[in-house]
Amino acid sequence: QVPLVESGGGLVQAGDSLRLSCVASGRTFSRLAMGWFRPAPGQEREFVAGITWRGDITDYADSVKGRFTISRDNAKDTVYLQMNSLKPEDTAVYYCAAVIQGTRRPLGSWGQGTQVTVSS
Repeated sequence: QVPLVESGGGLVQAGDSLRLSCVASGRTFSRLAMGWFRPAPGQEREFVAGITWRGDITDYADSVKGRFTISRDNAKDTVYLQMNSLKPEDTAVYYCAAVIQGTRRPLGSWGQGTQVTVSS
């Protein structure tokens, strides 16, 4: 329902930082909870971080808590993922998606994803 375009990935060394962006076009964006996901062994995509439609509550997977920060700018129809202290195990294609607020479940279509590669 809402086209999504992720960007900002790249190749970095362990300990470096990246800032991912997701542009979600559509008039309903500002009323949608949003999240970031990445593939994991045995899973299609696992939850990484989420944010409510008002941006007042955030949620993080234990593996990234304290290192990643999700934020949004509804005026720009954009959600961000600031990734600090990156580890090789963070290497993945990162996707954004709408999230059913109050859950970690994605809603609707995925974007094309953006590749994050962290060398040791």
